[in-house]
Amino acid sequence: MAITAPNTSTTTSTANTPQGYGAALATVTTLFFMWGFLTCLNDILVPHLKSIFDLNYTRVMLIQFAFFGAYFLFSIPSARIIDLIGYQRSMVAGLLTMGLGAFLFVPAASAPSYGLFLGALIVLAAGITCLQVAANPYVTVLGKPETASSRLNLTQAFNSLGTFLAPFFGSLLILSSAPKTMDEIRALAPDALQSYRLHEAATVKTPYVGLGIALVVLAVAIGSFKLPKIEHAQHKVGEKINDSIWRHANLVFGAIAIFVYVGAEVSIGSFLVNYFSQPEIGGLTEKAAANLVAFYWGGAMVGRFIGSGLLQKMKTGSLLGICAVCAAALVAVSMLSTGHVAMWSIILVGFFNSIMFPSIFTLGVAELGPLTGDGSGIMIMAIVGGAIIPVAQGAIADRIGIHHAFFLPVLCYLYILFYALSGSKPNSERLAKA
Repeated sequence: MAITAPNTSTTTSTANTPQGYGAALATVTTLFFMWGFLTCLNDILVPHLKSIFDLNYTRVMLIQFAFFGAYFLFSIPSARIIDLIGYQRSMVAGLLTMGLGAFLFVPAASAPSYGLFLGALIVLAAGITCLQVAANPYVTVLGKPETASSRLNLTQAFNSLGTFLAPFFGSLLILSSAPKTMDEIRALAPDALQSYRLHEAATVKTPYVGLGIALVVLAVAIGSFKLPKIEHAQHKVGEKINDSIWRHANLVFGAIAIFVYVGAEVSIGSFLVNYFSQPEIGGLTEKAAANLVAFYWGGAMVGRFIGSGLLQKMKTGSLLGICAVCAAALVAVSMLSTGHVAMWSIILVGFFNSIMFPSIFTLGVAELGPLTGDGSGIMIMAIVGGAIIPVAQGAIADRIGIHHAFFLPVLCYLYILFYALSGSKPNSERLAKA
């Protein structure tokens, strides 16, 4: 694999050394941290904007709808960008777009306007989409195929480190002030209400401007680094390939698995602050509840570090199936209980979520060859589940209550169990048994 000059033997050998891969892997891992951090900040924005704009559960879940809906809109275009400019430049483009989205939080907070917040989230998510479409398959094919799941789980562990730290960061800088109750907000005169909204919305400016600057700096750093090129996993524009992504059932079933997995994970994370605030669950303040949300995402981080080691000894599908069963059981326990049992059982779901995304992704793009980038686009597009399922759960929560609306994630985990046991088999295995 060439780094810069394909015709020189020196560069080729350097790219193939473990040291060369190690440096590239470490560099790309920083991207996983950043998009995990920014994605999890949405869990802080949900209760914050809910109180500012007096939103019900269905309307506030438009935050997740706007954010994850961008994956559906921009995944295929991102795959085409990879075909045109390659993996590395696509990562840089993604980071710069993310930076723009972060800076757009300033006019949204200055208005303040819920619509502008949603627009800023769409731009931010468009950049993350481009980053994910490029970085996930890049890590998957950057090394031996048999260790792809372990490798992607390791980098995703740092994604979870970002999701673990984000709630602390958000609760400190965004939820630091004591918000008024909904009855107090509704009693305010129009001028006082506008003044209150301006004050509360302004708390997002400094965090997102700082993040925007960090993203631009990271884009410059990634653009300056010489990453190995992955020619065999890239479809060049105009190149004819005697294959189709739709002939790979593991990809099609995998896209559905990504849809339901992200939907379940985001639904749970988005409702935790409000869930823990319920009198029969925890009766916590928003700030205290936000700190507990970090343990949900922290469990995913710990699980991915452990999973990275386990996947070197276990089959990916087997471990995925075990985690799906455990996650479904824990959500069911939380639904059927109250108090600390309900709280900690739902938090523990994060640990079993850990290996799901990287494992599903690795199984989904297996044996795609030069169609890897296109397949990645389909898989990342399926992250739109994080837009649709939380809104559906919000609508259910408005009707039957937040406590029992969690039956939806249970159904999602049962589908992942099917994928682990049957749907993930690649063509070589399916055709061999035919």
